[in-house]
Amino acid sequence: MPVEPRLPFDPIERASELWVEHIGESRSMRLATSIMRVQQLISSELDAALKPFGITFARYEVLQLISFSAAGRLPLSKIGERLMVHPTSVTNAMDRLETQGLVRRVADQTDRRRTFAELTDEGKQVLAQATDAVMAIDFAVVGLDGEQQDQAFELLKAVRSAAGDF
Repeated sequence: MPVEPRLPFDPIERASELWVEHIGESRSMRLATSIMRVQQLISSELDAALKPFGITFARYEVLQLISFSAAGRLPLSKIGERLMVHPTSVTNAMDRLETQGLVRRVADQTDRRRTFAELTDEGKQVLAQATDAVMAIDFAVVGLDGEQQDQAFELLKAVRSAAGDF
């Protein structure tokens, strides 16, 4: 179902026209601004879908990553590495998830410097319900069919690669 437009014109297209008029070529500015706006739109929709479960998308990613691990737990350092976030962000997410009873920290018996994160039974239940919620809105990726989503992914993958993301 179509969403009612917020504005009667595309403000990024208008900014692009003004950019050309005052500065010059606008392709990269227009694309970067569009990517940033799409990120805001998707984040907002995902967080709204996850709000009933008391988690943000960032915390959902932590839960999902732990659930994908073969051992059912991951070292906190691996979580930060795989989600490409600072260790402080992992600590903050873990603190909140642990307070909610969705994860627990478990000391590594063979290396006292390492701590694992694992899902609680409640965490597994919340994760399953939250996954249903984000799948129901197709991860908030609207306006593109499956083939277009694949093309967009490949284009953005090239940008991430060129930036040294992987």
